[in-house]
Amino acid sequence: MTDIWLPRFGYGAANVGNLYRAMTDDEASLLLETAWDLGIRYFDTAPHYGLGLSERRLGKFLRTKPRNEYVVSTKVGRLLRPNPLGAGLMDTANDFVVPADTTRVWDFTAGGIRRSIEESLGRTGLNRFDIVYLHDPERHRLSEGVHHALPALAQLRDEKLVSAIGVGSMTTSALLDVVNTGLLDLVMIAGRYTLADQSALDEVVPACRHHGVGIVIAAVFNSGLLASDTPGAGGRYDYADVPASLLDRVQLIARVCGDFGVSLPTAALHYPARDDAVRCVVVGGSRPDQLRQNAARMTEVVPAELWRALAGQSLIPAAPENHS
Repeated sequence: MTDIWLPRFGYGAANVGNLYRAMTDDEASLLLETAWDLGIRYFDTAPHYGLGLSERRLGKFLRTKPRNEYVVSTKVGRLLRPNPLGAGLMDTANDFVVPADTTRVWDFTAGGIRRSIEESLGRTGLNRFDIVYLHDPERHRLSEGVHHALPALAQLRDEKLVSAIGVGSMTTSALLDVVNTGLLDLVMIAGRYTLADQSALDEVVPACRHHGVGIVIAAVFNSGLLASDTPGAGGRYDYADVPASLLDRVQLIARVCGDFGVSLPTAALHYPARDDAVRCVVVGGSRPDQLRQNAARMTEVVPAELWRALAGQSLIPAAPENHS
């Protein structure tokens, strides 16, 4: 396995692919420059994000920076192909405000994986990616991902075309299956290792430790539920309405955090980062002030007593020895 360097904090570039709202090229450039000025040196993108717009914008920005000063990842599994039926339409069904004249086509074959990387290199204008993840294999055919896509990625790593390979998923069963192949360097756990949802702790994290797989945390705010000190019924959890029982628990967590003078978003960022199996926490953002705020939160000191208090009220699992 490859022991690739990752910083503690990274930027997920879905927003510069016009996730939820359109932004201009200048706004995207300012956002990425702000991330760089804040010391962020890991950037994650995907063809899925804005039908290639995120890759194009991120690549244009990164080409202005020394290549040895940052780590960049993209994803495979969805090829982008012309979509004549989308002429005049927008890709809002997938939450991206971009023209739908291109469509996503699943392809987990070895040839498809190689083509995906080549096309992503073309869109970004970069000469290589440090990390490539198989994207959402459970949404297509997980068995194909395990038996075809992952060996293909491992071959590309063996050829030194990429430094590290992984899988990004929101589903614990899929994450467990791919980790147990023993092929991966990293997994990107989206939304399943957060203050609101610790389901990855049961089997996925122990499997990562067993196989020496590093963890990258994404969707740490669970689509916004943990992004405010006052989570309410109008918030979102995993892109949907918040279940009432979960909202009650998160509101209790927020109150305990307040007792210790810690904001809920700060606690949400720090919670998984305490685990020594977690290599990096990746956070998005559509405005420079959001990036500045989250970067500042990552520098705050969160007292260990907070975690003990949350565990004492059964709001999070008791911390094992590998947590601070």
